Amino acid sequence: MGNPKFSTRAIWAGEKDSLAFGATQVPVVHSVSFGYDDMDEWYDVAIGKKQGHIYGRNTNPTVQAFEEKIRDLEGAEAATSFSTGMAAISNTLGTLLYPGDRVVSIKDTYGGTNKIFTEFLPKQKIDVELCDTGDHEAIEKEVAKGCKVLYLESPTNPTVKITDIERMAKAGKAVGAIVIVDNTFATPVNQNPLEMGADLVIHSATKFLGGHADALGGSVCGDKELVDAIYHYREINGATLDPMAAYLLLRGMKTLKLRIDKQCENAMAVARYLQTVDIVEDVFYPGLENHPGHDIAKEQMRDFGGMLSFAVKGGVDTLRHLLPKLKYANKAANLGSVETVVGPSRTTSHVECTPEERAAMGIPEGLIRYSAGIEDSEDLIADLEQAFQSLPKDLFVH
Repeated sequence: MGNPKFSTRAIWAGEKDSLAFGATQVPVVHSVSFGYDDMDEWYDVAIGKKQGHIYGRNTNPTVQAFEEKIRDLEGAEAATSFSTGMAAISNTLGTLLYPGDRVVSIKDTYGGTNKIFTEFLPKQKIDVELCDTGDHEAIEKEVAKGCKVLYLESPTNPTVKITDIERMAKAGKAVGAIVIVDNTFATPVNQNPLEMGADLVIHSATKFLGGHADALGGSVCGDKELVDAIYHYREINGATLDPMAAYLLLRGMKTLKLRIDKQCENAMAVARYLQTVDIVEDVFYPGLENHPGHDIAKEQMRDFGGMLSFAVKGGVDTLRHLLPKLKYANKAANLGSVETVVGPSRTTSHVECTPEERAAMGIPEGLIRYSAGIEDSEDLIADLEQAFQSLPKDLFVH
């Protein structure tokens, strides 16, 4: 039959070995512990000599099915999971970095990630160098000085900047660095960083993987030796994925390709519309030909994703009037859902940062992050149009 395509794998991967009682759906196993009458078998499972489960903080059948599905979709040797996306990021960095190590990254990572780089790692005597996103020469120069980890995010949150993953992975490999890519925005539908040379891929599964804004989760996939070490760190530190959340994520991932295809289509239509609106100063979407990273995105991504952002004249004053008028968009700190979700970066992706820190990252206070849902694009555009038309005529008169 050959190798199954993405949608088939999204539905079937990780499912069969977890079914029970003839059920066609993975069960939610709400058991903290797993019992054994045979003491030798119990010991063999405990030391990893035999497959099985001992304690819910370590492994769980429902969670294991989720891990196997994302492992398959990313083409990885191994995968493990976490209670949130930030747990995946912090546990991965916590596993790999020690006092005296050096990490190179970009300035445009998600706000929580940026806080780890600027606040927490320096306290642990870990050297952090953040480079201008998209300045590949500057990143290569810093990596060439030596580093333990090269951490990338592409597209970035919220200005959807693009990094050449293959080029950066080569630079990392040249100095023996572990290359990590946050693939949350692109999803495995649109790009697979491991194929481009990355060692590890991170997801906030809360977002596009789950797709229904009803479950928190995170994952890391990649080299088995690295993933095993990260799993060990996680099992001891306890940021375990809940089995009910794992079930919801599994259910969401079955429609991942269908959702992402529609969200990409809608994001492109909305981005092109926004380019025609007078009060919109900038539109950030890698699918637009004038986007600085368009050529790289076209090369390394299968499509351009469901995320865009745009900056409006009048800044926060405009946001206060505009966003409440949108009927087909949740005003919330989330993304990747079947419903369109909007919000300013000052209260979503970079709420942890000061206005000055956001400005330094090129994030204007009037920036709106727009996560396209799976609604009809005509309705989304009409909704934006009526919201723009509702703005007070004297808003820009000073």
